[in-house]
Amino acid sequence: MGMPVMFDICDPGAGTSALRAAVDWLHWVDATFSTYRVDSQISRLNRGELAREALHADVAAVLARCAELKGETEGYFDIEAPYRAPPESGGAAPAAGRGGPGSIEPSGLVKGWAIAGVARMLREAGVSDFLVNASGDIHAAGHPDGHSAWRVGIQHPRLPAEIALTLALSDAAVATSGTRARGQHITDPFSRREPSGLLSVTVTGPDIATADAYATAAFAMGADRAAAWCARLEGYEAALIRDDDTILTTAGLAKLRV
Repeated sequence: MGMPVMFDICDPGAGTSALRAAVDWLHWVDATFSTYRVDSQISRLNRGELAREALHADVAAVLARCAELKGETEGYFDIEAPYRAPPESGGAAPAAGRGGPGSIEPSGLVKGWAIAGVARMLREAGVSDFLVNASGDIHAAGHPDGHSAWRVGIQHPRLPAEIALTLALSDAAVATSGTRARGQHITDPFSRREPSGLLSVTVTGPDIATADAYATAAFAMGADRAAAWCARLEGYEAALIRDDDTILTTAGLAKLRV
């Protein structure tokens, strides 16, 4: 989907076969889910060329999880969006038709879901110490050489060369949503306006897909609602960087900060 993925594998006995399998998996995810590809199942579904009953089991499972997350986030994680024509089409809608109301864009979950799949594949192959970073969404397992945990720096949204906070993670995931990397691409699904008061939201917890979705939803809520909602999360912690550069964190995040 046009993003870099970095692997850092520290197990001295790990071979390359597990890494090759993980990369192959990511290419399959791209071919199946990307809204930038004319032939993906999501694009075909949005154009009405593919019935939901004919979707791959993994696609159906992702869409079901998206529906659950919409409920968990009080409607702020919402995958319904206008269909975006892939760049190779020159911006024009495919001949089969353009998606309108009811079209879906599940990429906000798919990236994290794919990384969770990679982590599972590496563990099943016997790799215990690794970090996978998909454009800032990170799953950290075990520890790097000579350290008890992975150190993950959260970039300051206004100052790309500065680190706003650093977390020590082992067997945990972290995801950040904001406008620094991609500009304004998150809207309040109720008002259809840009959320206010936040520069970024970082969420950490056991599952990278859920953390990513929670971060996206919290950013869409805007500063005040997001702070109250994140404080109620179970099993996940959050850090909110407000537009006045102050950092708000949930109570449990303190034990992860370096």
